[in-house]
Amino acid sequence: MKDLAPGLQQRREQQLYRSRKIQQGMQGVEVVLDGKNCLAFCSNDYLGLSHHPDVIKAFKKGADCYGVGSGAAHLINGHSKAHHALEEELADFVGYSRALLFSTGYMANLGVMSALLQRGDAVLQDRLNHASLMDAGLLSGATLKRFEHQNFQQLSQKLQQTRAQEKLIASDGVFSMDGDIADLPKLALLAKKHQAWLMIDDAHGMGVLGKRGGGTVEHFSMTQDDVPVLMGTLGKAFGCFGAFVAGSEALIETLINQARSYIYTTALPSAIAEATRVSLKLIREDNWRRDRLKSLIAQFRKGANELGFEMMSSETPVQPLMLRSSEKAIQWSEFLWEQGIYIPAIRPPTVPEDSARLRISFSADHDESHVIRLLDALDNMPR
Repeated sequence: MKDLAPGLQQRREQQLYRSRKIQQGMQGVEVVLDGKNCLAFCSNDYLGLSHHPDVIKAFKKGADCYGVGSGAAHLINGHSKAHHALEEELADFVGYSRALLFSTGYMANLGVMSALLQRGDAVLQDRLNHASLMDAGLLSGATLKRFEHQNFQQLSQKLQQTRAQEKLIASDGVFSMDGDIADLPKLALLAKKHQAWLMIDDAHGMGVLGKRGGGTVEHFSMTQDDVPVLMGTLGKAFGCFGAFVAGSEALIETLINQARSYIYTTALPSAIAEATRVSLKLIREDNWRRDRLKSLIAQFRKGANELGFEMMSSETPVQPLMLRSSEKAIQWSEFLWEQGIYIPAIRPPTVPEDSARLRISFSADHDESHVIRLLDALDNMPR
C-alpha cells in the first residue's frame, strides 16, 4: 500500500497544501470561520439569496410537503411535481425549449458529453475551462483538443484539422478564476461554420449577467439556435443547490435516456427545487441586486487601480488580484485574515503555473463600507 505522507509533505513545501476552515451559521458576507468573525470576499452567492427569508421559507414548506430525501432517481419515482415545475420555469427563464435538472454542475457536464460524444469524436475546449468540463471531455472517450484562452484563430485551425464526424466546442460562459466573459458570438459563428455543437457552462454568469439575469446568452442577445447546449448551476447566484441543462426537445430526451450521471443517481431533494423556484422568481424581479453588484465592482476596480494593483479584465463579481507566486498569495491571504478579511489564496492546479492569485468575489450583500475596508487593508499590505 502506497505511503501518502511524502506526497502531502511535498505539497506543503510547494505552498500547494489545502485545508478547510469551519464556518458557523449561515452563508453571508460577515461570517464566523474557525471561531473568528470576518468579512468574506470568497463566496459564489453573488446575489445573496442563500439566506433570503422567502427562499428559506419555501425550503421548509417543501420539506414538510415532500420530506427530506427524494428517495430515488428521476427515472424511478424520484421525479416530483416540484422538480418538473422548476424545469419548466428554468426553460422559460433562459428562453429554451426544455431544461433538465442535475444534482451538480459537475454531473451535468459529465452527462452531456457522455451522451453526445464517443470514441472518434472531438471535443474542443478553452484551456481555462472549469475542471468539470475537462474531465467530462476526457471521460467521454472523444479526442480532447484544447485551445489557448479565447484564441479563436487557433480554435478555427483545430476545427479545420479534425476529421471527427461529431464535434463539440465547450467553454465557460464566465471563467471562474479570471472573471472574464467568453465571446459567445465568435464561438457560435465557428460552431455553425464547422457544424459543431456549442456547449456553454454558465455557472458564474447565470443570474448575474443580462437584464433579467439570464446569463451570458442573454448578455449577448443570443438564443438556443446559437448555443444549443446551456448548463447553469443553482448553487451560486441562485443560492441553492443543483444544476440544469437547457436545450431542444431532442437534446433533453437524449440526456434523459443516455446521460449516465442523470440516470444512475438519486434526484436532488424536492425541497431544494421548491426553494430554487422562489430564488428564480427573485432573480427575475430584483434587478437591484445586479445593479448593486455593478456598483460595488466599479468601486473596487477604481480603488484597486488607484492603488496600483494588477487587476485582470473582468466586469463580473469575480475580481482576481494577480500575485503570480503561490507563496505570495498565501502571505497576502494570511495578512488579510489577520485583519479580519477572508480571501483564500488560489494556486495551481486550480490556475496555471505562476498565476496564483486572490480571487476576490462580490455579493449583493456587500456594501460600500465593506469595499472601503478591503481597499484599506490592501493598501496597508506589506509589499
